[in-house]
Amino acid sequence: MEDRVHPVIANLREMILRMGAQAEAILDKAGRALRERDVDLAEEVTRDDLEIDRLDVEIDEAVLKALALRAPVAEDLRGVVATKTMATDLERIGDLARNIAKSACRLAERPAIDLTARLEPLEDGARGLLHRALDAYSSHDPDAARRVIEDDDYIDELQDRIVLDVIEAMGSSPGIAPQAVDVILVAESLERIGDHATNLAEDVILIAEARNVKHAEKLKTVGNR
Repeated sequence: MEDRVHPVIANLREMILRMGAQAEAILDKAGRALRERDVDLAEEVTRDDLEIDRLDVEIDEAVLKALALRAPVAEDLRGVVATKTMATDLERIGDLARNIAKSACRLAERPAIDLTARLEPLEDGARGLLHRALDAYSSHDPDAARRVIEDDDYIDELQDRIVLDVIEAMGSSPGIAPQAVDVILVAESLERIGDHATNLAEDVILIAEARNVKHAEKLKTVGNR
């Protein structure tokens, strides 16, 4: 059984890492398009996202194949199931990068505002969480995955500060409202990318330790009431 299952599991891991690398690349490109006000680069993001969608479909088919071979042993089964949820998170990261690129196009068509620069630490943070989550998956390191989960709060705090700053700026300069809205949209997309990176890290823990930590803090809070 293992001889049949393990090559398929290895293939699934390789596909996730390839999809993860593509997600990192598309996020980096969307960020550069935003910083450099480069419409052509932003339009490339939309085309690149199609490759992530294609990989998502390939992984769907590979997961079904892995399950159809025979019931995998426990850890392999967790890996197969987690592969599908990880692919979904990576596909959504691609969609969010595309949304950032759309905002970059609109911002490039209007006068530049200083608020756009406030997005750079948030972009760096979201990109860093994604990279670290993928590293934790590649190295099968649940402790590294836990650190990713812990650091997501920083991304949330950055987004909250940016939104407050943008609202304050609009109060004194109503004319920047169109650009300000896109800055908020980008901040929200980056925060959600951080959430998806956290989901990836949670799946690493599930695979390595057979522990489902999704919503753990929320459930703990409810249980203590």
